[in-house]
Amino acid sequence: MRSPEEKIWRGAVVLTVAAFVTKLLSAFYRVPYQNIVGDVGFYIYQQVYPIYGIVMSLALYGYPIVISKLVAERVADRDPKGVVSVLQVSLLFLCLLGLLIFSILYIGAEQIAIWMGDVGLAPLVRLLSFSFLLFPFIALLRGYFQGKNNMVPTAVSQVGEQLVRVMTIIVLSYLFIKGGRTVYDAGAAAMFGSFAGGLTALLLLTAYWMRRGNTEKIHITWKSAGAKRIISYLFIEGFIICVTNMALTLTQLVDSFSLLPLLVERGKESFEHAKILKGIYDRGQPLIQLGTVVATSFSLALVPLISGAKRREDEQLIREKTDLSLRIATVIGLGASLGLMCLIRPVNIMLFENDLGSLPLAILAASIFFTTLALTLSALLQGMGHEWIAVAGVCVAVAGKAVCNWLLVPLFGTAGAAVATALSYAAMACFLYVMLQRKLDVRFPKKTYLYPVIKAAAAMVVVLQLYTLLAETVGGGRLFATGEAVAGVLLGGATYIIIIIKGNVFSQQELSFFPFGDKLRLLLENR
Repeated sequence: MRSPEEKIWRGAVVLTVAAFVTKLLSAFYRVPYQNIVGDVGFYIYQQVYPIYGIVMSLALYGYPIVISKLVAERVADRDPKGVVSVLQVSLLFLCLLGLLIFSILYIGAEQIAIWMGDVGLAPLVRLLSFSFLLFPFIALLRGYFQGKNNMVPTAVSQVGEQLVRVMTIIVLSYLFIKGGRTVYDAGAAAMFGSFAGGLTALLLLTAYWMRRGNTEKIHITWKSAGAKRIISYLFIEGFIICVTNMALTLTQLVDSFSLLPLLVERGKESFEHAKILKGIYDRGQPLIQLGTVVATSFSLALVPLISGAKRREDEQLIREKTDLSLRIATVIGLGASLGLMCLIRPVNIMLFENDLGSLPLAILAASIFFTTLALTLSALLQGMGHEWIAVAGVCVAVAGKAVCNWLLVPLFGTAGAAVATALSYAAMACFLYVMLQRKLDVRFPKKTYLYPVIKAAAAMVVVLQLYTLLAETVGGGRLFATGEAVAGVLLGGATYIIIIIKGNVFSQQELSFFPFGDKLRLLLENR
């Protein structure tokens, strides 16, 4: 029989693995999709995608977490009627919220498309609005199971949703383009894939609900014990958690509403050419997402330990794990960012067939470092109970992105938008870093760690620059670019990791947090 602590830890691991797989799928599928529909088709999809990102935040991160806390409290108090009360009030609240957002998007689809600068997007917005009718039931069931310390249904539904969504998007888009349909039709097919994925998640969760033989009967009524408290908790806590998990989505949403109109108003591009430029610029989104996922996975795994230490008021452990989290984020984020910047041309050709937009993409790659730091700092502050500071950090990023787009896009086009993205995440990271230092009254990371990291980064950049200069004199083509990119990743990564380990940035014990930690420790022992 497992202890409650062991169940919670195993559940956290299950959800972490599922989240990692889901984010990898979400990043990878956009590459074949772009290859199928081209840059204009990719622009169409990316214009509307942030709205789907909001659905994901509501149904996957925000409300399931809030509902699980409420359910767990009643379960701990052995109050089955209280569990039913939480479920019925939550269902009513979420259904009203889902219906409200659905109505706004469905009725206002044309106006939203006009604000985005392309009235042809209206059918896609209208089709995507139906996903908001599913999210209340998905969020409720995930929250219920998580509140009972059963993370498997959430994990299975999460992975199943992404698999069906990705397969539907790729297959339907291919068939539509092959059949001579327009890229807007292919975009609509992609939006249907999102709905199909949500429906899959709901069916899987319902199957778990039925299989478990649950006895809770949900009678829809507001007259439940503590209904006002539950609604208030859902409204406030749900808002906080949803917003803190939408930093990347909301900055993309700013681009959806501002970049195309600004490019057209700039006067140097026609409407059709502006769409192509936006599609090329959007190639950077999967690169940022993939780099951020890999970079934050290790550091965020330490956040539950920090939350536990906060409850025990163990300030020493909080400082130790915070320091380690920031070191991991700095090392991996900086390495991923600089490495991708150096290899952006062959990576661009390998993934997207040509090297168009390599300059804006290189600038976007720089934002991986700031995004990694910002998301890690945000999670640390949430783990310490400072959720509103994390919300303020997201507001800094979104406001900074909007202002910088308005200032820089008319001057520099998509390169200006890329700079705006990097600056917005840098501002968010700086703000959260200052707030974290104030809360802990200590500086992170220490200078003794920074020097080896800077040395490793400089060495990697020099090696990769020499490597790419040599490679450009040898050959060309997509196949060659693929080999160049893969070999460059291995060469740059090996250079960077060896110098990091030799520089004692991590102790032998700390290296155990990484994959192949035992092999890495051998380098430390043999230095």
